[in-house]
Amino acid sequence: MAAQTDIPISATILGLIGTIFWCIQLVPQIWTNFRSKNTEGLPASMMMLWAISGIPFGVYAIIQNLNVPIQVQPQIFITLSIISWAQCLHYSSSWRRLTSTLLSIILLLIFGAIEAVLIITLRPLYKNGKEYPMTIIGVIAVILLGSGLIPPYFEIAKRQGRVVGINFVFLAVDWSGAFFSLMSLVAQHTFDYLAGVMYIICLTLETGIFVSHLVWMFRFREERRVERERKKVEEGTVEVKEDVASTAAVSAKERVKEDTESSAAVSSTEENFSSTA
Repeated sequence: MAAQTDIPISATILGLIGTIFWCIQLVPQIWTNFRSKNTEGLPASMMMLWAISGIPFGVYAIIQNLNVPIQVQPQIFITLSIISWAQCLHYSSSWRRLTSTLLSIILLLIFGAIEAVLIITLRPLYKNGKEYPMTIIGVIAVILLGSGLIPPYFEIAKRQGRVVGINFVFLAVDWSGAFFSLMSLVAQHTFDYLAGVMYIICLTLETGIFVSHLVWMFRFREERRVERERKKVEEGTVEVKEDVASTAAVSAKERVKEDTESSAAVSSTEENFSSTA
């Protein structure tokens, strides 16, 4: 497919909206991982596949001269995916924080170098009319991005459809980013099919994750209701025990006070009797 030569303003605006969403897409997930100190249910392989997919996607977007926001997207995508991957290593695989951080920085430098080399190498070929290398790069990007959304389905299958460890705000923001990016391609004079297929795959698989959790909530609604009631009972029992303990403590204090006052009164009486005698 020929490179884009004239980008409509509408395509740039839609691409910018999509890029803004994809700039912050993984931030809620990264924050959730940090707060909970747990990445159970969030596959590290998903984050690594996404990070690797950013390399061919970045090469493709830049050489095809897609609208600028979409050219920036892969670079941010790689960075956030690597950060989340490092959290998986630290929290789930018990890697030291320093080790996972250093490894992430090294990978980011390597990925950036690979992308730069591919752009320098393939751009002259593309300008000379050899389009098949870019087609291969685009297909690889699509396969890697789609593959990154497969591991969550294995985690979901383990839990009978329940989604655990994946932040739904992240998922919604990511879905929105893919949607607006797809619309930006539609707004271009020529629709880029490979980039479009990549966004469509992302939208489809993420929609499946949402639907899976909703179905799980419906299927196990009775069990969830019983569990909520059990927790309420347990919380109520704890409160009752605390009230009983508090009442007992107050009663004990009052008895001690009464005993003290009684002893003081007896002592005072004895003293008065001794004085009279």
